[in-house]
Amino acid sequence: MTRFIIRRSCWAVLLLAVLSAAVFVLQMMSPGDGVKAYLGANATPDAVAEARHRLGLDRPLTAQYLSYVWRALHGDFGISMRSRDPVWADLATFAPATGELVLCAFGIALCLAALFALSGAIRIPGTSWYRGALLIAGCAPPFLIAMGALIVFYRNLNWLPGGGRGPTTGPTNLVLLDSILGADPAQWWTGLQHLILPAATLAIAPALAIGRILRSSLESTMKADYIRSAQMKGLGAGAMVVRHVLRNAINPALSMAGLQLGFMFASVVVVEQIFNWPGIGNYLAASIPVDDFPAIAGVTLLLGAMYIVANAAVDILQAMADPRIAL
Repeated sequence: MTRFIIRRSCWAVLLLAVLSAAVFVLQMMSPGDGVKAYLGANATPDAVAEARHRLGLDRPLTAQYLSYVWRALHGDFGISMRSRDPVWADLATFAPATGELVLCAFGIALCLAALFALSGAIRIPGTSWYRGALLIAGCAPPFLIAMGALIVFYRNLNWLPGGGRGPTTGPTNLVLLDSILGADPAQWWTGLQHLILPAATLAIAPALAIGRILRSSLESTMKADYIRSAQMKGLGAGAMVVRHVLRNAINPALSMAGLQLGFMFASVVVVEQIFNWPGIGNYLAASIPVDDFPAIAGVTLLLGAMYIVANAAVDILQAMADPRIAL
């Protein structure tokens, strides 16, 4: 297992290096001029040339890339051409909101997926409506689900807020965690209300994908001979699934969960814009029109690193569930 973890970690580092090279190449190929955007449309050619020299953009590409990687390893992604602040400072401001949203959405997706899979695999009575509703909702694009949720729960019923995140006062910039640390139930409830609609919107499609894979794997595993033997011994369906079926059926669902986590980071840009969620998705959307490539590259590297680390963790969990993978 130790060798497997080391080998998987080395692959993760290699993927991060490839990602950084791809981002750097895209920056060089970009038709926009971030320096002009930084100085303004009325900047003189001399001012543009001086800014390029100051930012190190007139050096050879190899030197620029090595400097870029060295600075990225130390958390320095350059200066945002739009906000005029260090990109790392902008990411530190906006990333906690996105992390909280994606983490809560992923938790909701896992719960919905488990209910979908278990209710179908062991035929829980009265749950067919839930599977049908999740199947229909999971086929809709996130922006359509978001608009429908806003119309129903915000405009018509007025049960939940339609945008924003609520007040954030705490050391972690995570509303729910800070409210717990500060023993403030009112802030916790307000933060939860703002979080429900965007998190549920982000969770529905991944829940269906994970749930279908898990259900298929559960049903296949329950046809095995050792499961029939357990049934003949009188073991109940719930105990049988927990003790014998789930561990042998979990690996395909873990693989799908890792993929869906990456899709969540892609979808979060749309969801944050619709719900006016102050995360890195909104930050990225505001940076693209003005060719703020340091900000775009910083967000890309951050999301890519999170995706690579998450998939490495999924591979390790798979090896723990099935030691044959490590071998």
